[in-house]
Amino acid sequence: MPTDTTQAAATPDPAFWAGRRVLVTGGAGFLGSGLCHALAGYGAEVVALDAMLTGSAAHPANLAGLPVRLLKRDLRDADLEAACGGFSVLFNLAAQTSHAGGQRDPATDVDINTTAQIRLILAMREAAPKAIVVHASTRQFYGKPQWLPVTENHPIAPPDANGVSKFAGEQYWMLENRVHGRPVVSLRLTNCYGPRMRIFDARQTFVGIWLRRLIENEPFEVWGGEQMRDLTYLDDVTNAFLLSAEKAACHGQVFNLGGGPPVTLLQLADAVVAANGGGTYAVKTFPPEAKAIDIGSYHADDSAFRKASGWAPRIGLADGLTRSLEFFRPRLAAYTLEVPT
Repeated sequence: MPTDTTQAAATPDPAFWAGRRVLVTGGAGFLGSGLCHALAGYGAEVVALDAMLTGSAAHPANLAGLPVRLLKRDLRDADLEAACGGFSVLFNLAAQTSHAGGQRDPATDVDINTTAQIRLILAMREAAPKAIVVHASTRQFYGKPQWLPVTENHPIAPPDANGVSKFAGEQYWMLENRVHGRPVVSLRLTNCYGPRMRIFDARQTFVGIWLRRLIENEPFEVWGGEQMRDLTYLDDVTNAFLLSAEKAACHGQVFNLGGGPPVTLLQLADAVVAANGGGTYAVKTFPPEAKAIDIGSYHADDSAFRKASGWAPRIGLADGLTRSLEFFRPRLAAYTLEVPT
């Protein structure tokens, strides 16, 4: 698996996006707003659709100053045909991502990650039948890896309710490709981090709460510590989504998206502390409810995606952590307030 972050990497084509009408579901969230920033910079006409739910990464500040129209809509009950008409690309990032939340309330988890996706598919079929779709999926439904790095043909064994619902949502989109010929790409993401991620708590990712604690001069907790993870910085994830839409070789495919070389959580904790210029953490044993759904070590073989798209990560871990801390440090007050529904 290529892991050299200095290798030549394909970059998005500004001419492809200039003037193009693009819909981003989950557009006020972490990755969705990252796409909105990039697309606006390329001159696309962007609409962000987001339910702005409490507990999600959606935040009004994420789209501040952008020439992006925000539609506050919930995929579960909105008139989606009216919202979806006229777009040539859909970046689909609307999801419930909390593993613990899915375990506590699997019915809502299914409503958001599966049933709402079916509603969106049917609406797009009527309102934008030719649109390219890039769907944000997850490595979670592989479960505990049987081999490393994990390839796309790894058995599916979701460790939690969120993994089940996300897998079903992905497969409905791929069915749309096989049966109706829509160009669909599904990217199975690993641990993404960067500016505008949720740092209020650990609902979206543990990295966010680590950054918050360090900026607040408080210790953070590392559960376990020997598990391996590969991380992907926001700008690299954004480029992957844009290239997925641009490159016909990607259409109709499911890909893993990894990042730099894998590190243990303890190595990651040390790297975060170093990027911050100091700080402390405590190593804890897993709480029982978290241990039951922990997958152990994971890192992806994303060579298939790199070959099809020309993508490679450009931002190394130390640089990405430094950029993230620099973004949040002057904005801590805004991003540590829970956004109401």
